[in-house]
Order: sequence, then structure tokens, then C-alpha cells
Amino acid sequence: MGFLMSVIRIQALALIALFLLPLGIARAGRTVEGMVRAVYDGDTVLLTTREKSRIKVRLYGIDAPETQKRNKAGQPYGDVAKKALMGKIMGRPVTIEVMAIDQYKRSVAIIRYSGRDINREMVEEGMAWAYRQYLHGPYASEYIGSEARARSLRAGLWRESNPRPPWEFRNGRKPHGGYSRHRRD
Repeated sequence: MGFLMSVIRIQALALIALFLLPLGIARAGRTVEGMVRAVYDGDTVLLTTREKSRIKVRLYGIDAPETQKRNKAGQPYGDVAKKALMGKIMGRPVTIEVMAIDQYKRSVAIIRYSGRDINREMVEEGMAWAYRQYLHGPYASEYIGSEARARSLRAGLWRESNPRPPWEFRNGRKPHGGYSRHRRD
């Protein structure tokens, strides 16, 4: 009877795992391999694992210009950043190192392709800002240094004289630190 109960428990746990895996929530600290199936913008992708679970991934430590969505305008370089990320990893096998889960249930991760840190490359090429508010540990100095190099080379979005950070754009702030009245959607 004890053996039978153990088998039933194992089967129940396996069923629970089958139902939870497709939700695409990977634990922080976990490394996951998969194929990039969609690139939503310059810092968000969809990964499909070997087990066929789908994980929405927000690139850790960076913030790319916003792309046009529905009836909302995007930012300069938003589409360029998206295309750059697509060129790097779309349809390719990658590894993600999950750092956290965000408020939208996305896995916030560092994406690696052929040993390269794709997040850092996006910043270094001027396709994204180092997202200082959420950067920690060794990645902070690495990504901030990459942004400084991109600025000094006037790479990507740094060709603009004063590019507007995406976090200001999302919050409805006017450039140069001013605030606009924004309506609630």
C-alpha cells in the first residue's frame, strides 16, 4: 500500500509539473536553454524550450527604446533596436540565466548566444540604455561601461543629441526633465 501511494504521489507531481511548465515561468537562478521564437521589441523576446514551454523573457539590466504598439507612438531607434536584437538571436538556440521574475510574470534574464552576452551587446551598440535602477553586482559596471563607450562613439541612439530614456517616455515625461499631464488609459 505504501508503494502504491508513492507511485500516485509521483504521478500527481508529474501532472502538476506538466500543467505549470507551459505557463513559462522560470525560477530565478535557473539556466534555461531554448529557441527564440519572437522578438517583441529591443528588450523582450519569446523563448520556447525543448519541453515546448514558452517563456517571455525581459532582458536584464537594459532598457531599449519603445516600439510603436497599437495606437501608441514609439521612440526613435525603437524599431532599429528590435531589428538589431532579431538579427542577433531570432530563430537561434540561446541560454538564459534567469535573474528575477518581474511584475508581469516575465523571466528577467541575461541571454547568451554562442557565449556572447546579448544584453551587453545591445547596450554597447547603442541600442539600449544600461538600466541602472535594476542593475546589480558585476553587471552594473560592465553595462554602464558599455553605455559610456557607445555614448562616446555616438553609436546607435547616441547619434541623437539628447535621446529620451524609455522609462521617461513610458511615464509620460517631457524631455529635459519636465513633466506632462498624462491621461490614464
